[in-house]
Amino acid sequence: MSKELFIGLMSGTSVDGVDSSIVAFKNNKIEIVSSYCEECPQKLRENILLLCEGSKSSLKFIGETDIAIGELFASVVNTHLKKSKIDPASITAIGSHGQTVWHQPTGTYPFTMQLGDPSVISQRTGITTVAGFRQKDIANGGQGAPLTPLFHQEFFRKTDHNRAIINIGGMTNITLLPKTGACSAYDIGPGNVLMDYWNKKIQETKYDKNGDWAATGQCNQKLLQEMLKEPYLGLSPPKSTGRELFNGAWLQKKISLCDGDLRAEDIQNTLSTFTSECISNAVRRFSKDLEIYICGGGAHNRFLMKNLKANFETISVETTSNLGIEPDWVEAAAFAWMAKQTIRGIKLETIPFTGARKSCILGGIYHGG
Repeated sequence: MSKELFIGLMSGTSVDGVDSSIVAFKNNKIEIVSSYCEECPQKLRENILLLCEGSKSSLKFIGETDIAIGELFASVVNTHLKKSKIDPASITAIGSHGQTVWHQPTGTYPFTMQLGDPSVISQRTGITTVAGFRQKDIANGGQGAPLTPLFHQEFFRKTDHNRAIINIGGMTNITLLPKTGACSAYDIGPGNVLMDYWNKKIQETKYDKNGDWAATGQCNQKLLQEMLKEPYLGLSPPKSTGRELFNGAWLQKKISLCDGDLRAEDIQNTLSTFTSECISNAVRRFSKDLEIYICGGGAHNRFLMKNLKANFETISVETTSNLGIEPDWVEAAAFAWMAKQTIRGIKLETIPFTGARKSCILGGIYHGG
C-alpha cells in the first residue's frame, strides 16, 4: 500500500502566519513529509484583527476578507508544493481550518466563523478541499472547539502513561490522555494572545521573542489575582473561548482595577505568569502522575516554558518533538488527518471534547478542478 498524501492548513488566533504541512499516512502511521510557513500580509492581518474585535463592519468587508484569506491559503499551498517538488496530483485533499474571526458556541444561535473560502482554495489549487470542521460540530450540538484533541488521542495516547498535550497558541487548550478511561479536552484560556497584544502596544513588535521582555519584569500579584477571577476559568468543560473574550479591552479593564502605576514590563511578566498559572491549575486537576507535552508557538517562549517547568518540579514537561512531531506543525497535521477522515466518510467522536450530541463526519468537501 503506497503512502497517501494530505495537506493541512492552519492559521491560528495569533494571526501571525499560515502553516502548511504535507502529511503522509500509511497503515495508520503518520509522517510529516514537508512543512512550510508564510507570514500573513500586514494589511490582511490588520483586517482580520478588526473583524476579531467585533466592531462595526460591512458585509462587503467581511466578504472581501473571506476571499482574500482563501487566496492566501491557496497561494501558500501552491508555493509549498513548488518548493517541495511534489506533484499537486499526488495530494488527495487539503484540510483547511480557516481563520477564526468570531467564536460564539452558546446562546440562541450558536456559531463559529472561520474565513478563507474553501471554493477559492479548491479552484486555485485544483485539489479537493475539506473545510467547515468547526461549523459541523456546532451544528451537531458541540462547542466547535477544541478539535485537535481528536488527533492527539489518535497519535499521542499510550496505555502505560497518563499524558497531557497542551497547545499554546493564541489560546491554550489541553487534551487529557489517561492510561485508561475516557479522554477529555477543553480551552483553558489565553495562551499568547494577551502577551502579543501588550507587546505590540508597548514594544511595537508582533511578539515577545523568547519571553525576553517578560523576563525583565516582576509579577504583579494584584493584577494576577484580578485576571484569575475571570468567570470563564471556573466553568466546567466542555468549553471554548477566543479573542471575543480575551482581548485588549479585557486586559485594560483588569489593569484599571489595580492601584497605582504598573510598569509595562511587569504587566508582560504577569501575563506570562497568568498563562502558566491557568495551565498549571488545569493539569493539577487531572493527575500528579503524568507527562506533559507542549505544542504551538508558546513552546518557543523560553520564559513561559521555564515558569511551567518550575510549576511541575516532579513532572516531565517537554515538547511534542519528543513524540515525533515538531510543536509548530501539530495543528496543521491534525487538519490534514481530519481531511482524510472526512474523505473516507469516517465519523469522529467529539463528544468528550466539545460536548457534541453524537459522532459525525466533520466538514464539507469542495472538489477541485
